[in-house]
Amino acid sequence: MVIVDQAGEIVLINRQTEKMFGFNRAELIGRNIEALLPKRIREPHVDLRTNYTKNPKPRPMGVEMELNGRRQNGDEFPVEISLSPVFADDSAFIASVIRDVSARKEMEVELIKARQEAERANSANSAFLAAASHDLRQPVQALNLLNGALRRTVKESKALEMLESQNQSLVAMTNLLNSLLDISRLDAGAMTAEFEQFPINQLIDQLESEFSRQAGQKGLSFAARRCDAVVHSDPNLLTEIMQNFVSNSIRYTKNGEIQLQCTQTDSHCRIEVRDTGIGIEPDKLEKIFEAFYQCKQPGSNNEGFGLGLAIVSRLADLLDHKINVESTLGEGSCFCISIPIVDTKPSTVDKYSGAQNNISKASASGTIILIEDDYQVAEALKLLLGTEGYDVVSATTRNEAVQVSSQMRRPPDLIISDYHLGDSSNGVETIDALRSHFDADIPALIITGDTSQVVDHARRIENSVLLNKPVDPDHILDLVEKAITNRQIEDN
Repeated sequence: MVIVDQAGEIVLINRQTEKMFGFNRAELIGRNIEALLPKRIREPHVDLRTNYTKNPKPRPMGVEMELNGRRQNGDEFPVEISLSPVFADDSAFIASVIRDVSARKEMEVELIKARQEAERANSANSAFLAAASHDLRQPVQALNLLNGALRRTVKESKALEMLESQNQSLVAMTNLLNSLLDISRLDAGAMTAEFEQFPINQLIDQLESEFSRQAGQKGLSFAARRCDAVVHSDPNLLTEIMQNFVSNSIRYTKNGEIQLQCTQTDSHCRIEVRDTGIGIEPDKLEKIFEAFYQCKQPGSNNEGFGLGLAIVSRLADLLDHKINVESTLGEGSCFCISIPIVDTKPSTVDKYSGAQNNISKASASGTIILIEDDYQVAEALKLLLGTEGYDVVSATTRNEAVQVSSQMRRPPDLIISDYHLGDSSNGVETIDALRSHFDADIPALIITGDTSQVVDHARRIENSVLLNKPVDPDHILDLVEKAITNRQIEDN
């Protein structure tokens, strides 16, 4: 604390002032307050001090300014100063409370450096994830496609058995790759939700189609109960949550049934997955949502990597949807999620009814333009499509695809394109160019290893479906068959 008179001369200091500035009391008493300021601001400070004495009131000094004090040895240090008028014996004085904020300023600098370092690390992590998402998926996609082509051409039973074993390993590798990349992107904040309104039955239909046969192969019954709710969520992320719930139920259930139930209240739709599986001990219910944690109950197996429910938890937080689990050891479990309802009008739901079509297997013919700049993936996909009877014309860039199309007498039945192409063009631009060339709304399938937001706009292209590598060969062929038969493509 330093007290000065109207002329700015120091009349009183405390012991802490001596320690802070390095002066003793005798050296400061009677000197102007400017002696404690850096030389460069002493002269302008005189005017500021004079103006304050004309209208003195308690206030901080130099709001939003960097203030510095000066020690006897010339060292400067950051300070905060509070001013107050003091009256005694008909005289007016100014009291200054001075705080040395060097430690706080150093901490602020360190925090800024840490934040900048974190931002650099996050940027590097995002760049790695983008590269990993594409480069790691490419060879896995090629292996998947080759395996699918071989399973359709090889007839010898022993070879088919080996191919099926290989396919199971590829599925496991694909699941692990997807899980590791998903949880890394979620932890890095590189995944965002794209909310829209859609009928929940669309998701229920997809889950029943995807898992009923898988449950049947284990001798389990699969029952789905629908409701007419229209919800507000990200359909892709919500589907991933539900796929994890259902696949876990099938994995940990030996006998009995899997029930997929949809119920609604005035404001929310609740989807439950009930099973008659091994159940979970009460003290482990919270742990199952931790990364790499797996229940080791009697009757469980070593499938999976303990990432599915960790991803579910993070996705639910991202969507702001509440998830819950109830379980009885030895009797089964119930996983559920609650989603906001935005509309329940039947007319809104009806437009999605009958989306799945009965396709004749005899329709496996047609011409496809394939644009893919990865040679191995392109060759594997051509082999897969060729085994089904399709004619495939290939290109590696947009310009090459346009040149190839100029030699065709009629529009192709389908366009299949990677998103990122070798000439810095992309699949969306290529599809637009081919459709303009033929003046036709050709169905299109974009298959990409890039899961970043860069490709999100491709999801909104009419009569087109975006798939992330690696894609199951059977799924590709199913989409191709429906697209060529109906002249429309939809991923149900």
